Amino acid sequence: MAALSDYLENQLVDHIFRTASLSKPTNTYIALLTAAADDTGGGTEVTGGSYARVSVLSADASWNGTHGTTTGASSGTDGTIDNAIIVTFPAPTANWGLITHFAIYDASSAGNLIIHAALTTPKTVNNGDAAPSFAVGALTFQIDD
Repeated sequence: MAALSDYLENQLVDHIFRTASLSKPTNTYIALLTAAADDTGGGTEVTGGSYARVSVLSADASWNGTHGTTTGASSGTDGTIDNAIIVTFPAPTANWGLITHFAIYDASSAGNLIIHAALTTPKTVNNGDAAPSFAVGALTFQIDD
């Protein structure tokens, strides 16, 4: 189950119930973590060995809506979305360790944590391994919990 960060929760509350406007990021950035984040941030993001967050355009073609496709407005009932494109990280040139979680940020480094979740199956990534990737539909998260 994915969790919204405190940052995103506050942005949504202020946008819907108060006077602030919510600005959508042009891209979101997928990160790999070796320790869990929490709603305030934290976690341990992979570093070194050619690791970099993967930029994903904030667009209908990149993410399936809650109704399961990239076309039309979301109309599903459980708040679940997933990636509509393959998300591939650089090939590791050092050991990255046991990847246990992923996170989505609004910047390629630092930035604001938006969503975080545990991987269904943790994976050890070592120097020389193939570039880690998430197949279409593998980055699934539910925002209605």
